[in-house]
Amino acid sequence: MTFSPNQLATISLALLALGLMIAAGALIAAELRRARSGQVIGRALQRDATGQVDLKTPVDAESNSSLRADIELPFHWLDSKIGRAFVADEDRRLIDQCGFASKQAQLIFLVTRLLLAFLLPIISYIVWKSHLTERTVLVVLAAAFVVGFMTPKWALGRIAAGRRERIARELPLFVDLLKLLQGVGLSLDQSLQIMADDFSHVLHVLGHELTFANRQYSQGRTREHSLHRLATLHGNEDLRGLVSLLVQVDRHGGAVQEPLRIFGERLRERRRSEMKERIGKITVKMTGVMVSTLLPALVIVTAGPGFIAIFRSLGVVAK
Repeated sequence: MTFSPNQLATISLALLALGLMIAAGALIAAELRRARSGQVIGRALQRDATGQVDLKTPVDAESNSSLRADIELPFHWLDSKIGRAFVADEDRRLIDQCGFASKQAQLIFLVTRLLLAFLLPIISYIVWKSHLTERTVLVVLAAAFVVGFMTPKWALGRIAAGRRERIARELPLFVDLLKLLQGVGLSLDQSLQIMADDFSHVLHVLGHELTFANRQYSQGRTREHSLHRLATLHGNEDLRGLVSLLVQVDRHGGAVQEPLRIFGERLRERRRSEMKERIGKITVKMTGVMVSTLLPALVIVTAGPGFIAIFRSLGVVAK
Protein backbone atom coordinates (compact mmCIF):
# COMPACT_ATOMS: atom_id res chain seq x y z
CA MET A 1 0.00 0.00 0.00
CA THR A 2 1.46 3.31 -1.08
CA PHE A 3 0.67 6.80 0.11
CA SER A 4 0.90 10.08 -1.73
CA PRO A 5 2.98 12.96 -0.30
CA ASN A 6 -0.16 14.82 0.77
CA GLN A 7 -1.47 11.75 2.59
CA LEU A 8 1.87 11.27 4.34
CA ALA A 9 1.89 14.92 5.42
CA THR A 10 -1.70 14.62 6.68
CA ILE A 11 -0.86 11.47 8.64
CA SER A 12 2.22 13.14 10.16
CA LEU A 13 0.20 16.18 11.20
CA ALA A 14 -2.46 13.93 12.72
CA LEU A 15 0.19 12.03 14.67
CA LEU A 16 1.71 15.32 15.79
CA ALA A 17 -1.69 16.55 16.98
CA LEU A 18 -2.26 13.25 18.80
CA GLY A 19 1.13 13.53 20.50
CA LEU A 20 0.37 17.09 21.55
CA MET A 21 -2.98 16.04 22.96
CA ILE A 22 -1.33 13.23 24.95
CA ALA A 23 1.33 15.61 26.26
CA ALA A 24 -1.32 18.20 27.16
CA GLY A 25 -3.36 15.52 28.95
CA ALA A 26 -0.31 14.45 30.94
CA LEU A 27 0.46 18.05 31.89
CA ILE A 28 -3.15 18.69 32.90
CA ALA A 29 -3.22 15.52 35.01
CA ALA A 30 0.03 16.49 36.73
CA GLU A 31 -1.31 19.97 37.32
CA LEU A 32 -4.53 18.64 38.80
CA ARG A 33 -2.56 16.40 41.17
CA ARG A 34 -0.42 19.32 42.20
CA ALA A 35 -3.46 21.57 42.73
CA ARG A 36 -5.17 18.84 44.76
CA SER A 37 -2.15 18.39 47.01
CA GLY A 38 -1.89 22.18 47.38
CA GLN A 39 -5.53 22.36 48.45
CA VAL A 40 -4.95 19.63 51.04
CA ILE A 41 -1.93 21.47 52.42
CA GLY A 42 -3.87 24.75 52.42
CA ARG A 43 -6.77 23.25 54.35
CA ALA A 44 -4.34 21.76 56.87
CA LEU A 45 -2.61 25.10 57.37
CA GLN A 46 -5.97 26.85 57.67
CA ARG A 47 -7.13 24.42 60.36
CA ASP A 48 -3.83 24.86 62.18
CA ALA A 49 -4.15 28.66 62.13
CA THR A 50 -7.84 28.76 63.10
CA GLY A 51 -7.10 29.42 66.73
CA GLN A 52 -4.74 32.28 65.95
CA VAL A 53 -6.91 34.23 63.49
CA ASP A 54 -9.62 36.61 64.57
CA LEU A 55 -12.80 35.49 62.82
CA LYS A 56 -14.30 38.97 63.03
CA THR A 57 -11.53 40.50 60.96
CA PRO A 58 -12.76 41.26 57.40
CA VAL A 59 -10.94 39.45 54.61
CA ASP A 60 -9.97 41.17 51.37
CA ALA A 61 -11.68 38.99 48.77
CA GLU A 62 -9.89 40.58 45.86
CA SER A 63 -6.42 39.96 47.28
CA ASN A 64 -7.34 36.38 48.19
CA SER A 65 -8.70 35.69 44.71
CA SER A 66 -5.60 37.15 43.08
CA LEU A 67 -3.40 35.11 45.43
CA ARG A 68 -5.29 31.93 44.55
CA ALA A 69 -5.00 32.80 40.86
CA ASP A 70 -1.24 33.20 41.21
CA ILE A 71 -0.96 29.93 43.11
CA GLU A 72 -2.98 28.04 40.53
CA LEU A 73 -0.77 29.18 37.63
CA PRO A 74 1.78 26.52 36.66
CA PHE A 75 4.90 28.55 37.36
CA HIS A 76 6.88 25.36 37.97
CA TRP A 77 6.87 24.80 34.19
CA LEU A 78 9.44 27.61 33.90
CA ASP A 79 11.90 25.71 36.12
CA SER A 80 11.61 22.45 34.21
CA LYS A 81 14.07 21.41 31.49
CA ILE A 82 11.55 22.21 28.75
CA GLY A 83 10.79 25.59 30.31
CA ARG A 84 14.47 26.53 30.53
CA ALA A 85 14.98 25.36 26.95
CA PHE A 86 12.08 27.40 25.55
CA VAL A 87 12.54 30.39 27.89
CA ALA A 88 16.30 30.81 28.21
CA ASP A 89 18.09 33.31 30.42
CA GLU A 90 18.39 35.68 27.46
CA ASP A 91 14.62 35.54 26.94
CA ARG A 92 13.97 36.20 30.63
CA ARG A 93 16.27 39.21 30.52
CA LEU A 94 14.50 40.44 27.40
CA ILE A 95 11.14 40.14 29.17
CA ASP A 96 12.52 42.17 32.09
CA GLN A 97 13.80 44.83 29.68
CA CYS A 98 10.28 45.15 28.24
CA GLY A 99 8.95 46.00 31.71
CA PHE A 100 7.26 42.67 32.43
CA ALA A 101 9.24 41.64 35.51
CA SER A 102 7.03 38.78 36.68
CA LYS A 103 6.73 35.03 36.44
CA GLN A 104 3.33 35.43 34.81
CA ALA A 105 4.88 37.26 31.82
CA GLN A 106 7.47 34.49 31.41
CA LEU A 107 4.71 31.88 31.50
CA ILE A 108 2.70 33.79 28.86
CA PHE A 109 5.83 33.96 26.70
CA LEU A 110 6.33 30.20 27.03
CA VAL A 111 2.72 29.37 26.12
CA THR A 112 2.72 31.84 23.21
CA ARG A 113 5.96 30.44 21.81
CA LEU A 114 4.70 26.85 22.00
CA LEU A 115 1.35 27.69 20.42
CA LEU A 116 2.88 29.63 17.53
CA ALA A 117 5.57 27.02 16.97
CA PHE A 118 2.99 24.25 16.49
CA LEU A 119 0.00 26.11 15.08
CA LEU A 120 1.82 28.08 12.37
CA PRO A 121 3.07 24.96 10.50
CA ILE A 122 -0.43 23.47 10.58
CA ILE A 123 -1.99 26.69 9.30
CA SER A 124 0.68 26.99 6.61
CA TYR A 125 0.04 23.45 5.42
CA ILE A 126 -3.73 23.95 5.35
CA VAL A 127 -3.43 27.20 3.38
CA TRP A 128 -0.76 26.11 0.87
CA LYS A 129 -1.22 22.36 0.68
CA SER A 130 -2.42 22.54 -2.94
CA HIS A 131 0.75 24.42 -3.97
CA LEU A 132 3.26 22.28 -2.06
CA THR A 133 5.26 19.45 -3.55
CA GLU A 134 6.97 16.57 -1.85
CA ARG A 135 10.26 18.44 -1.69
CA THR A 136 8.93 21.75 -0.46
CA VAL A 137 6.44 20.57 2.17
CA LEU A 138 9.12 19.84 4.78
CA VAL A 139 10.93 23.09 4.02
CA VAL A 140 7.74 25.12 4.43
CA LEU A 141 6.80 23.34 7.66
CA ALA A 142 10.30 23.82 9.10
CA ALA A 143 10.33 27.49 8.11
CA ALA A 144 6.87 28.01 9.65
CA PHE A 145 8.04 26.30 12.86
CA VAL A 146 11.12 28.54 13.09
CA VAL A 147 9.10 31.69 12.39
CA GLY A 148 6.47 30.76 14.97
CA PHE A 149 9.14 29.90 17.53
CA MET A 150 11.12 33.14 17.03
CA THR A 151 8.26 35.63 16.52
CA PRO A 152 7.66 36.30 20.27
CA LYS A 153 11.37 36.92 20.80
CA TRP A 154 11.56 39.25 17.79
CA ALA A 155 8.58 41.21 19.09
CA LEU A 156 10.12 41.51 22.56
CA GLY A 157 13.41 42.58 20.99
CA ARG A 158 11.74 45.48 19.19
CA ILE A 159 9.94 46.55 22.38
CA ALA A 160 13.18 46.36 24.40
CA ALA A 161 15.07 48.36 21.75
CA GLY A 162 12.39 51.06 21.86
CA ARG A 163 12.62 51.22 25.65
CA ARG A 164 16.42 51.56 25.49
CA GLU A 165 16.10 54.48 23.08
CA ARG A 166 13.50 56.08 25.33
CA ILE A 167 15.82 55.71 28.32
CA ALA A 168 18.57 57.51 26.40
CA ARG A 169 16.12 60.37 25.70
CA GLU A 170 14.78 60.51 29.26
CA LEU A 171 18.14 60.46 31.03
CA PRO A 172 18.99 64.21 30.64
CA LEU A 173 15.56 65.15 31.99
CA PHE A 174 16.05 62.67 34.84
CA VAL A 175 19.34 64.34 35.80
CA ASP A 176 17.83 67.84 35.62
CA LEU A 177 14.83 66.89 37.77
CA LEU A 178 17.03 65.19 40.34
CA LYS A 179 19.31 68.23 40.48
CA LEU A 180 16.29 70.52 40.89
CA LEU A 181 14.81 68.47 43.72
CA GLN A 182 18.16 68.28 45.47
CA GLY A 183 18.49 72.04 45.14
CA VAL A 184 15.30 72.72 47.12
CA GLY A 185 16.59 70.72 50.09
CA LEU A 186 15.06 67.29 49.62
CA SER A 187 16.96 64.16 50.51
CA LEU A 188 17.93 61.54 47.94
CA ASP A 189 15.17 59.16 49.05
CA GLN A 190 12.53 61.89 48.88
CA SER A 191 13.74 63.02 45.46
CA LEU A 192 13.59 59.52 43.99
CA GLN A 193 10.16 58.92 45.51
CA ILE A 194 8.76 62.19 44.11
CA MET A 195 10.22 61.47 40.67
CA ALA A 196 8.62 58.02 40.62
CA ASP A 197 5.22 59.28 41.83
CA ASP A 198 4.80 62.73 40.25
CA PHE A 199 6.93 62.62 37.10
CA SER A 200 6.11 59.17 35.75
CA HIS A 201 4.07 60.81 32.94
CA VAL A 202 7.25 62.30 31.47
CA LEU A 203 9.65 59.57 32.62
CA HIS A 204 7.74 56.59 31.26
CA VAL A 205 10.52 53.99 31.45
CA LEU A 206 12.73 55.44 34.17
CA GLY A 207 9.66 56.22 36.29
CA HIS A 208 8.57 52.59 36.11
CA GLU A 209 12.06 51.38 37.05
CA LEU A 210 12.25 53.90 39.90
CA THR A 211 8.92 52.68 41.26
CA PHE A 212 10.25 49.13 41.28
CA ALA A 213 13.50 50.25 42.97
CA ASN A 214 11.65 52.30 45.62
CA ARG A 215 9.42 49.32 46.38
CA GLN A 216 12.47 47.13 46.95
CA TYR A 217 14.08 49.83 49.11
CA SER A 218 10.95 50.14 51.26
CA GLN A 219 11.00 46.36 51.76
CA GLY A 220 14.40 46.53 53.44
CA ARG A 221 16.98 46.32 50.66
CA THR A 222 19.86 48.72 50.49
CA ARG A 223 19.95 51.53 47.95
CA GLU A 224 22.73 49.76 46.05
CA HIS A 225 20.73 46.53 45.69
CA SER A 226 17.48 48.32 44.84
CA LEU A 227 19.15 50.32 42.03
CA HIS A 228 21.15 47.37 40.67
CA ARG A 229 18.39 46.45 38.22
CA LEU A 230 18.22 50.02 36.92
CA ALA A 231 21.99 50.11 36.40
CA THR A 232 22.51 46.76 34.68
CA LEU A 233 19.26 45.77 32.97
CA HIS A 234 19.26 48.04 29.90
CA GLY A 235 23.02 48.19 29.26
CA ASN A 236 23.23 52.01 29.32
CA GLU A 237 26.67 53.15 30.47
CA ASP A 238 25.49 56.67 31.32
CA LEU A 239 22.73 55.28 33.49
CA ARG A 240 25.21 52.92 35.13
CA GLY A 241 27.47 55.87 35.96
CA LEU A 242 24.55 57.89 37.38
CA VAL A 243 23.46 54.99 39.61
CA SER A 244 27.04 54.58 40.82
CA LEU A 245 27.10 58.29 41.69
CA LEU A 246 23.82 58.04 43.61
CA VAL A 247 25.03 54.96 45.51
CA GLN A 248 28.24 56.72 46.54
CA VAL A 249 26.32 59.78 47.73
CA ASP A 250 23.87 57.60 49.67
CA ARG A 251 26.73 55.65 51.25
CA HIS A 252 29.14 58.47 52.13
CA GLY A 253 26.86 61.53 52.09
CA GLY A 254 27.76 64.96 50.77
CA ALA A 255 26.35 67.41 48.23
CA VAL A 256 25.13 65.90 44.99
CA GLN A 257 24.24 69.04 43.03
CA GLU A 258 27.74 69.75 41.68
CA PRO A 259 28.40 66.13 40.57
CA LEU A 260 24.98 66.08 38.92
CA ARG A 261 25.76 69.34 37.10
CA ILE A 262 29.06 67.97 35.81
CA PHE A 263 27.42 64.69 34.85
CA GLY A 264 24.63 66.51 33.02
CA GLU A 265 27.08 68.65 31.06
CA ARG A 266 29.10 65.60 30.07
CA LEU A 267 25.94 63.80 29.04
CA ARG A 268 24.78 66.69 26.88
CA GLU A 269 28.21 66.97 25.28
CA ARG A 270 28.14 63.31 24.39
CA ARG A 271 24.63 63.60 22.95
CA ARG A 272 25.74 66.63 20.94
CA SER A 273 28.65 64.69 19.46
CA GLU A 274 26.36 61.77 18.65
CA MET A 275 23.97 64.13 16.87
CA LYS A 276 26.84 65.58 14.82
CA GLU A 277 27.90 62.07 13.87
CA ARG A 278 24.36 61.19 12.80
CA ILE A 279 24.09 64.38 10.76
CA GLY A 280 27.36 63.53 9.00
CA LYS A 281 26.09 60.07 8.12
CA ILE A 282 22.79 61.49 6.84
CA THR A 283 24.71 63.95 4.63
CA VAL A 284 26.64 61.11 3.01
CA LYS A 285 23.45 59.11 2.47
CA MET A 286 21.63 62.11 0.98
CA THR A 287 24.38 62.60 -1.64
CA GLY A 288 23.23 59.54 -3.59
CA VAL A 289 19.59 60.61 -3.31
CA MET A 290 20.38 64.11 -4.59
CA VAL A 291 22.45 62.75 -7.50
CA SER A 292 19.71 60.34 -8.55
CA THR A 293 16.81 62.79 -8.20
CA LEU A 294 18.02 66.40 -8.54
CA LEU A 295 20.77 65.97 -11.15
CA PRO A 296 18.46 64.82 -14.00
CA ALA A 297 16.10 67.72 -13.36
CA LEU A 298 19.04 70.15 -13.20
CA VAL A 299 20.42 68.87 -16.52
CA ILE A 300 17.02 69.23 -18.18
CA VAL A 301 16.57 72.80 -16.91
CA THR A 302 20.07 74.05 -17.73
CA ALA A 303 20.98 72.10 -20.88
CA GLY A 304 17.48 71.67 -22.28
CA PRO A 305 17.31 74.94 -24.25
CA GLY A 306 20.75 74.29 -25.77
CA PHE A 307 19.74 70.80 -26.97
CA ILE A 308 16.52 72.20 -28.43
CA ALA A 309 18.47 74.84 -30.35
CA ILE A 310 20.87 72.22 -31.70
CA PHE A 311 18.01 69.98 -32.84
CA ARG A 312 16.34 72.93 -34.63
CA SER A 313 19.56 73.92 -36.43
CA LEU A 314 20.15 70.34 -37.54
CA GLY A 315 16.59 70.21 -38.82
CA VAL A 316 17.12 73.39 -40.86
CA VAL A 317 20.37 72.03 -42.34
CA ALA A 318 18.67 68.78 -43.29
CA LYS A 319 16.00 70.67 -45.21
